[in-house]
Amino acid sequence: MEQDKVRVAVIQAASVIMDREATTEKAVALIHEAAGKGAKLVIFPEAFIPGYPRGLSFGMKVGSRTESGRRDWLRYWENSVPVPSETTAILGEAARAANVYLVIGIIERDQEFSSGTVYCTVLYFGPDGKILGKHRKLKPTGSERLIWGEGDGSTLPVIETPFGKIGGLICWENYMPLARTAMYAKGVEIYIAPTADARETWQSTIRHIALEGRCFVLSCNQFVTKNMYPEDLAGYEELKTSPEEMSCGGSAIVGPLGEYVVKPVYGKEDILLADLDLRLIPYSRLDFDVVGHYARPDIFKLLVNEEEQSIVKSVNGKQT
Repeated sequence: MEQDKVRVAVIQAASVIMDREATTEKAVALIHEAAGKGAKLVIFPEAFIPGYPRGLSFGMKVGSRTESGRRDWLRYWENSVPVPSETTAILGEAARAANVYLVIGIIERDQEFSSGTVYCTVLYFGPDGKILGKHRKLKPTGSERLIWGEGDGSTLPVIETPFGKIGGLICWENYMPLARTAMYAKGVEIYIAPTADARETWQSTIRHIALEGRCFVLSCNQFVTKNMYPEDLAGYEELKTSPEEMSCGGSAIVGPLGEYVVKPVYGKEDILLADLDLRLIPYSRLDFDVVGHYARPDIFKLLVNEEEQSIVKSVNGKQT
């Protein structure tokens, strides 16, 4: 760690739902706005491009699918983000021009193995504009499993920066104790938790992670209202019974002793700014270091499979 302080920006904003280009344009503007306020690390929510489709079923029930649901799915797929692509080039250039590290949630279109699978992914960009790493959500939650594939252990990065190691998990992955332990074991110091969970109980989660990992936690959610949804969605009628405020936000920044650096913000789009004192990390670990002096490797061990998983593997030159 070369620096002991860094200014961070947590962007609580809505996607332009189902519109990759417009959401990317909005993201670029927000990156520059945050950089103009001195931020060197800029965080966006889960599934920011092209949006978290809260309230939509895509016409799926157990045992049946609908034609209208397939049309909405196709629209979602068409607005997803190949990696790399023109969209990632635009985001990388914004990070480079703003001289920031950028962490942003996207819906990633698989280009390597399948043309019909998307993943809930977080991309990490450096201030040189290059993609430094990506993380695919290991276990989509509830009905998310109908629309997103599962990531594997090959995308669990922790990124070295001049102000410490950054990494994290997406939304309810943070309820997976072994996944958190894998992050701690990689030395994460600024733990990034993009989410779609605006409940008050989520605050208990991020404060616990900060206290458990003795790290800073940056939690980032969207603020979304129903009138932000395009009315020409085939499944728009499904939103009739939804509340006007679809996601109230709740983004926050927590320090390594579990106390708020920036308290949760609700009911609006906002940029949460904080100057993090990285010396507080070793300060906090005097009495507890989850993978250091408080660990018992003679009793507990965790095996993490970081191999990329494929349906086809080559064995002695033959595919099986």
